[in-house]
Amino acid sequence: MPKFDRVIAIVTDSIGIGEAPDAAKFHDTGADTLGHIGAHFGETGWALPNWQRLGLGNIQRPTPIPGVPAVPAPIGYFGKMAEISAGKDSMDGHWEMMGLPVTEPLGFFPNGFPAELIQQLEDFSGRKVIVNQPYSGTEVINDYGERQLQTGELIVYTSGDSVLQIAANTAVIPLAELYKICEYARKITTGAPYRIGRIIARPYVGTNKANFTRTSDRHDYALLPTAETDLDRLQAAGVATYGVGKINDIFSGQGLADGVHTVSNSDGMDQTIAAVQSARTGFIFTNLVDFDAMYGHRRNPQGDGEALMAFDRQLGDLLAAIQPSDLLLITSDHGNDPGFTGTDHTREYVPLIAYSPSLPGNGDLGVRSPFADLGATVLENFGVAGNGVGQSFLGLLK
Repeated sequence: MPKFDRVIAIVTDSIGIGEAPDAAKFHDTGADTLGHIGAHFGETGWALPNWQRLGLGNIQRPTPIPGVPAVPAPIGYFGKMAEISAGKDSMDGHWEMMGLPVTEPLGFFPNGFPAELIQQLEDFSGRKVIVNQPYSGTEVINDYGERQLQTGELIVYTSGDSVLQIAANTAVIPLAELYKICEYARKITTGAPYRIGRIIARPYVGTNKANFTRTSDRHDYALLPTAETDLDRLQAAGVATYGVGKINDIFSGQGLADGVHTVSNSDGMDQTIAAVQSARTGFIFTNLVDFDAMYGHRRNPQGDGEALMAFDRQLGDLLAAIQPSDLLLITSDHGNDPGFTGTDHTREYVPLIAYSPSLPGNGDLGVRSPFADLGATVLENFGVAGNGVGQSFLGLLK
């Protein structure tokens, strides 16, 4: 019998907790998402009381998180995880959590995509491609959105991650057409020489640069998992799997029996709370992307901190709904330090919290590596065999 009837894992997308051991390899020495957000607000400028009482401030780090100090007896178990995947993309982090580290580097195009690929996109879509270089998602529509309204050209851009993004004002390129173009882009970039991790549809609305706004209809077309994941193993064993937010996109639907798209962090937490309040059992897997997409990449520590405080308030509601037969896990997939240089993800440790009302808490999980320790813990709980990647920490929850 499982120790817990349900396991709920929440990924606070991009909320790292300090440079990882291999940060220098990624030019991320000194990155510290939570530390720099805390420094921006100061010791008394912000608070994360619910996450704090679970043990967030007790996680081992060189200096305390400003405003989130350790508490004497946290009600949860606390630690941090280090990634082993070749990259620091959301896909790498989530796949590694589910027992599938990404060992082969994905394709990166810091100087734009090859002419052959751009020509294929133009031939398929019947639209000219513009930009084709690394760009901030909000800045690119500010700089080129009015031109797109006039010409109907495709805004194609990338970042420091393995992504090809297509921004489209739905007034001139309808959502269905944008999705169709992105599906084609996914098809032609899966293998060599491209092997792009994600194709991202970035729809937006507005009549000029003063009011252009990206919509919640973003869609990520990730590579299909290259092997079985822990989600597949759970599903094969008859354990229900439910994805909230972009989980379905990241795994291309594989290993998920059910799921729900969300439009914001708040909606993601509402959907998670609703799932916990329902009769649903098994594994609930949630991603909260706003920290990354709206604040981290835009290097906005104020917005990131405010979003974290909003999450913490809803975390209080979730804790009130959690049952003694539930296990809650909170972690992240990578960093995206709003106090760091550039606009890309940062290679960091990620926080790890475990909690159940049936457990005494106040336990140190230490440093876990790889991220697959999380998936191994979920598998052990449900009595499902894994692939030997990652070690369960279920036995430490006592």
